[in-house]
Amino acid sequence: MNTVEQHKQEKHPLDVIEDVYDYAEGELTDEEIEERAGGGEWERLKWAGMYSQKQDDYFMIRTKVPGGYLTPDQAEVIGEVTDDLAVAPEEYGGEEQNELWGDAYLDITTRQDIQKHWIRVEDVPEMWERYDEVGLTTIQGCGDSARNVLGCPAAGLDDHECFNAQPVIDAVSDYFTENREYANLPRKFKITITGCKHDCAQSQINDLGLVPAQKEIGGEHYYGFHARVGGGLSDGPRMGSELDVFIQPEHAVEFCRSVAQTFKELGDRHNRGVCRMRYLVEQMGPEKFEEAIRDRCTVDLPERGEGLTEGYKGDHVGVHDQKQDGLKYVGFNVIAGRMGGDEFAEAARAAKKYGTEDASVRLATDQNFLISHIPEENVEDLLAEPFAQEYQPDPGPFSRGAVGCTGNEFCNYAIIETKKRTKRWARELDKRIDTPDDLEVVRMHMSGCSASCAQPQIADIGFRGETVKLDADEAPDDIQAPNEEGDNLVEGMDFGLGGALGTDNEFLDWVQTAVPAHAVIPALEKLFDAYSDDRNDDERFYAWCRRVDNERLRTIMQGAEAPVAGGVAHGD
Repeated sequence: MNTVEQHKQEKHPLDVIEDVYDYAEGELTDEEIEERAGGGEWERLKWAGMYSQKQDDYFMIRTKVPGGYLTPDQAEVIGEVTDDLAVAPEEYGGEEQNELWGDAYLDITTRQDIQKHWIRVEDVPEMWERYDEVGLTTIQGCGDSARNVLGCPAAGLDDHECFNAQPVIDAVSDYFTENREYANLPRKFKITITGCKHDCAQSQINDLGLVPAQKEIGGEHYYGFHARVGGGLSDGPRMGSELDVFIQPEHAVEFCRSVAQTFKELGDRHNRGVCRMRYLVEQMGPEKFEEAIRDRCTVDLPERGEGLTEGYKGDHVGVHDQKQDGLKYVGFNVIAGRMGGDEFAEAARAAKKYGTEDASVRLATDQNFLISHIPEENVEDLLAEPFAQEYQPDPGPFSRGAVGCTGNEFCNYAIIETKKRTKRWARELDKRIDTPDDLEVVRMHMSGCSASCAQPQIADIGFRGETVKLDADEAPDDIQAPNEEGDNLVEGMDFGLGGALGTDNEFLDWVQTAVPAHAVIPALEKLFDAYSDDRNDDERFYAWCRRVDNERLRTIMQGAEAPVAGGVAHGD
């Protein structure tokens, strides 16, 4: 049993929630907390939604938003709490600590969560009290348990859905939150549930994905779900496997419980590197895994019916018709998911001002957000609001598809800075590259390390952080950083092309490794020049990258103005 697992068995991770109140009152040092609570307390704090930052005595705290759905009141509280509490101290720059976002900002994540930085433990009880008033929680936002349940951000709004799965999402989330029986799993457990034909909730890369289906049972026609299991990214990417089951909506909670039970009993608790559920599914095989689920499920699971998924969309930017007559929903573009807490509160207040009583704020898996239930005659006024000037719903294709993880600004694992770079690069590329008119979005995802928080493997263009050593004459003067041996170390990245979800799903190829950051934009310019000259009809960029062999792609990149140093990806 690994060290983390030993600590989880010594003390139930959910017990740390009450301890947080004591830590907040006592203002204990890190050493005092470890001495009082024993080893692994910092790991257990993840079950309270708290991650230690690189900066001592400060936390990132994650708010769960099931299906990405927020009432305007909830969204306003999130923004106001961010503005009040997510404030950097003067020794870390205070209000000047970030030239793009200033201070007191939040991040929308690829799992429809909200993350805030610079939170002190003594401020957490106040945050929780304000959250309780509007029905929000951070509990199990992190840790080895069921994480935030994903869904389509346009649930109940768009005619591309077969049925509204948000009530099922809420029921599953409620079941697992603070459920001690399933709060100590071998590793994190990621669930997605959707009634949407376009699989906006990314079922193919989650531990468990429920997607819309229909079946005739006893002469009656039923809508329900098909199941995919064992998907995931990081160092062992795997697309989810289809099970031969049909799940009626009222049985979804029990089915998800039985999958969690199977993982709990059979998952490997000894090696954290290979104890995600996808490794268990791969080891057992989908058929044996399905048998194990059926053995533990207390409801009948008929064989699969007719699947209703038609592809993958994953993007709701723009002004869209709702299925309710006369109403629109507006998807705003937030590059890399980061925006000011005050701006998010403004968006919530605008939802109340311009929307009907059913208005909502929805978070999307591409780090953007939308506002629903806006009467058509109010859309122009909504778009004239101050916050909307920065997050317009008609961005260029690179800005529209840009996703970035937390990066080395706060994360102990990240090798490179990501948030600022993603925003600057996206806007620079929109200016410098003339894409075909029918190419509305280019998905460019940047992860600071191999953990894949920004989901680079499913992007048109994916980056994975690396440090690159260059000769003195290769490194630009303004970014040279000699080490003790006199080598010039610069931030760089592995460069991947050709990923996508949907009916033609495929993980990208890591075409080039250890590319210095300053060489990337010139290389992309060359790639898109070649793509525009060579594409077939309406061929998407990721499809072109798959059609063109990797050696030619590297040759095109090497023709860039700045040299593309680095090596060939393994397995090429």
